[in-house]
Amino acid sequence: MQVVEQGGEGAAAGLTERQGAVLERALGLLVEGGEKALTTAGVARAANCSKESLYKWFGDRDGLLSAMIAYQAGKVRTVEAGAGALSAASLRRHLTVFARDLIDVLSGEVSLALNRLAIGQASREGAKLGRLLQERGRRQIGRRATALLEAGRKAGLIAFDDAEEAYGTLYGLIVSDMHLRMLLGEDRGALKKEFSPRAEKAVDAFLTLYGVES
Repeated sequence: MQVVEQGGEGAAAGLTERQGAVLERALGLLVEGGEKALTTAGVARAANCSKESLYKWFGDRDGLLSAMIAYQAGKVRTVEAGAGALSAASLRRHLTVFARDLIDVLSGEVSLALNRLAIGQASREGAKLGRLLQERGRRQIGRRATALLEAGRKAGLIAFDDAEEAYGTLYGLIVSDMHLRMLLGEDRGALKKEFSPRAEKAVDAFLTLYGVES
């Protein structure tokens, strides 16, 4: 019957507090100076740690970038819940927390900077950052959220044929065109008043589509 929260400042990745602080500083450098600022020497200097420690913890620059994305994705909380631990009210509550976190993370300067950088690289051969954002970011979040939806289905609270399709619907209801508008420069402050109502309306719409009446 235990419910375990997943995510939250990269905790699910097993990072130490020091490693999390280093990744937070690296993300700050990316926002402040773009891709050129993200060097192992620059991160070591800004985070007051040695390059040797960076290589030990994260590997090369690509490993550091992958860890940064996973750490950022870990800020979107989900719960690991058995079907027996869920009620209609608790499922709604967990989905609403997820929706609010997702909006907060996607609308933050860090995520916007990462996505803008990936878009700028998309025409280059490989588009490595875009693939990292998909696998270590969106898919990591999606796997955890889908597990919650599966638990809700087993509890008889929601019904769907395909869990990934159901998650895609939930994601679309939450994000809608908001992320695109901010990527194109619309002021976050002007949109912020929409965040909480958007999360609740998205969950209401999702449960209308997939909820099972008692």
